[in-house]
Amino acid sequence: MAITAGQDPGPSEEEIQAFQRATRDLIGVALHSLDAAGQGVSLAQMRVLLALRDLGRCPSSKVAGALGLGPSSVTRLAERLVVSGHVVRGADAHHRSVVTLELSDRGAALVEGVLAWRHEEFKRILSRIDPVLRVHATQALGEFHAVVGEAYASELPGPMPL
Repeated sequence: MAITAGQDPGPSEEEIQAFQRATRDLIGVALHSLDAAGQGVSLAQMRVLLALRDLGRCPSSKVAGALGLGPSSVTRLAERLVVSGHVVRGADAHHRSVVTLELSDRGAALVEGVLAWRHEEFKRILSRIDPVLRVHATQALGEFHAVVGEAYASELPGPMPL
């Protein structure tokens, strides 16, 4: 049955549950990508690495702000990543009290490897869906993102991006 403007009763329970499952599925792909990388990096640590990929060398306070975390949380996460060789800690030449962070070559390779794995995994999964349904799903996800917007997730306290 077609729904005309003004007649939408709102999302059905089935539609809501479909998005709940999709959330779990997408998080599952993200977690599997970390397992596939095989370097023992947690999801929280990966978020730090992704933020550093986007921010480049910067003060740890900027990373904390980008992730919506407290400075002490970033310090703990960064310390583990420094020890594992994924992050290089430095200092600002103009402000000795400022600690900077940046991806090491190993960290950059890990990020690229994880993102490449996700790309291939999505390609594998999506290739099993009818092409017409993929187009509709892509359009629906685009509309979902347009309604939610970039700021929606960034307003939350806690680490971003995934």
